[in-house]
Amino acid sequence: MKTHTPASLPVRCSFESPLGPMTLAASASGLAGIWFDGQKHMPDCSAWPVQAEHPVLLQAQAQLREYFSGQRSHFDLPLDLSRGTLFQQQVWQGLLDISCGTTTSYGALGKRIGRPAAVRAVGAAVGRNPISIIVPCHRVVGADGSLTGYAGGLPRKVALLQIEQATATTITP
Repeated sequence: MKTHTPASLPVRCSFESPLGPMTLAASASGLAGIWFDGQKHMPDCSAWPVQAEHPVLLQAQAQLREYFSGQRSHFDLPLDLSRGTLFQQQVWQGLLDISCGTTTSYGALGKRIGRPAAVRAVGAAVGRNPISIIVPCHRVVGADGSLTGYAGGLPRKVALLQIEQATATTITP
């Protein structure tokens, strides 16, 4: 069993978003997590040191504030997506290619990453995305444009798509 030394643990801080409290985490490599409190698949980060003044966490908070106020549509932060499987990392990288204000389907995302038959696995990987909003899993919808699951809850998915004035989807849960 692999153990983490204190130096390898991410650091964290809390962030009050307009959609509810969030936890942000950073590693030595970059932003490692953004979760709404109570979000599905959120790791137990209680042992992670609180470090509210961490430069990446401060940057992430500033950019999230701009995003929520409608002043930012793209993020410029170092990301650490290394805590997933190789397949999950491929899916998460694919999410980064979905432009703000647009949506795509799980099937189209699977095709984009070269795994067209892996629609269910793509959906599972999307659901385990550790960096909400910045790695835009909320932009993935059903094949017919309908809203499907979101680890942070469908009302938040709707709100995020409305902030982005998303097209090509029905924004009703």
